[in-house]
Amino acid sequence: MKLGINTYTYMWSIGFDGAWPEKPMTALNLLEKAKWLGVKVVQVGPNLPLLKLSDRELDQFVKTAQDWGIELELGTRGLEMDHIAHQVELSKRIGSILLRTIPEINDQTPPLKDIPTLLRQVLPALEANGVKLAMENGKIPANDLRWAIEEVNSPLIGVVLDMVNSLAVPEGWKEVTGILAPYTMCLHFKDFIVKRAWHMMGFICEGRPSGKGQIDTPWLLETLKASQYDYNVIIELWPPEQKTLAETIALEQAWAIESVSFLRKFIQD
Repeated sequence: MKLGINTYTYMWSIGFDGAWPEKPMTALNLLEKAKWLGVKVVQVGPNLPLLKLSDRELDQFVKTAQDWGIELELGTRGLEMDHIAHQVELSKRIGSILLRTIPEINDQTPPLKDIPTLLRQVLPALEANGVKLAMENGKIPANDLRWAIEEVNSPLIGVVLDMVNSLAVPEGWKEVTGILAPYTMCLHFKDFIVKRAWHMMGFICEGRPSGKGQIDTPWLLETLKASQYDYNVIIELWPPEQKTLAETIALEQAWAIESVSFLRKFIQD
């Protein structure tokens, strides 16, 4: 188990439609953050796609990670066979043995009965390259996702566990963890709170730095001992928007430092 960061640790710093900073964080900047924070894994997701880099830039990114002893993991979305095969090739090029994806086709969640077939189609590419495919939960009920994985029954097919994403299903984070723990290949550690709105009619869900929310970390890591994999723990953050983008980015940067400090109590690499 290693501690790491990804492109969703720094969503505001990287930027997205409606919130572009003057100087967006680059892939090399992300490696610099990892080195400075002292973490050994960087997971690059589709909000900072490596395919937009030139061959020279990609080679520099990979060499820098190797020189600094940083393990790379690749993130994408979709289950289309051609797309996954291409992403597996990219995974091999950057030295990633884990490919994270969102189980969808053309940006839509496919019928549950179709998912095992889609997974079997990409198995040959995974087997040929020694890459594991980990589907992130959040759009599919945990029991359904587990069923699909068990139908395929391959050690190369598993889960990126993000407890908070499943609030949208909606499912409680402890329930989801218990169901998906045996197949967890990677953990997205995202702390949060749910609190009453001031008028008491409804709830507000907000991110918090690791250790400052409602995640019971000792319980979580104990439950995940059921995993059959040596999974990495990747910090993700949901900083609430501040008055200015610069203030939001500053909060995000501070939360990353605080989150690494907290999780070092549990993960020493």
